[in-house]
Amino acid sequence: MFRLLSAATFVFVLLSAPVALAAEAELSNVSFPEVLAVPYREADLTHSYGENQFQFGQLWLPTASPARASLVLIHGGCWQNQFDITYSHGLSSALADAGFAVWSLEYRRTGDEGGAWPGTFEDIIAGINSLDEIDGIESENLAILGHSAGGHLALLAGARSELLTVEPDLIVGLAAISDVVSYAAGSNTCQAATPDFMGGDVIERAQEYFDANPGNHGLHENTVLLAGDIDEIVPLSQATLPGARTIISTGANHFDWAHPNTLAYRRLLELLDEYF
Repeated sequence: MFRLLSAATFVFVLLSAPVALAAEAELSNVSFPEVLAVPYREADLTHSYGENQFQFGQLWLPTASPARASLVLIHGGCWQNQFDITYSHGLSSALADAGFAVWSLEYRRTGDEGGAWPGTFEDIIAGINSLDEIDGIESENLAILGHSAGGHLALLAGARSELLTVEPDLIVGLAAISDVVSYAAGSNTCQAATPDFMGGDVIERAQEYFDANPGNHGLHENTVLLAGDIDEIVPLSQATLPGARTIISTGANHFDWAHPNTLAYRRLLELLDEYF
């Protein structure tokens, strides 16, 4: 659970201080604790797509019917089991309030039995494919969104569309890790977690790294990377991926995308307006 993280282990999430943009009453450069403090309503439904305790999704429905579109949301957290679905509840609620049906996925992560590569990705595919089992959400007019490491999983799901039983119209990476090879070469806490997720370094696991890199599989034709220019966890270099459209939000950091009172979140809504 995020709320149990030690400050020593994940101090990087606490480094940012909020800066209010008074003219528009919106925030930028928000901290992780601010994301955890976002109010949310409880999910309308929790549904298991597998037998493991972490193989489930939660459904948020809009108050107005019908939904504008359906969104699969994949939370991040360096693929590690210290991070769970909880921090994305505020984002899920806000997107539902904006008129979308939101299917937010939990999954096995590094540290969970069966988690890490490839089990984590297999869970994401199974969770997306379970959409047709759930009343209240349609698989047409569908976007797959992921934040941070969840963005990596969303990009890869879009690139491996042959594994999906649904057809997404849009893939969105929010501060997404787009290249696990170059990301693993970095030194911050999340970058250092990449070999744990992959089961070794790139020399030891060259084929696995190739398989896990979205760019090696041909991206979905509507793939968009949303990135902040002051992100210190997933650097701006990860927002460059051949075949993807990139939108950079000035003054946004890593956690702005998960907070519904930010300029970055408004950029996300503007993007969704383009497609739905």
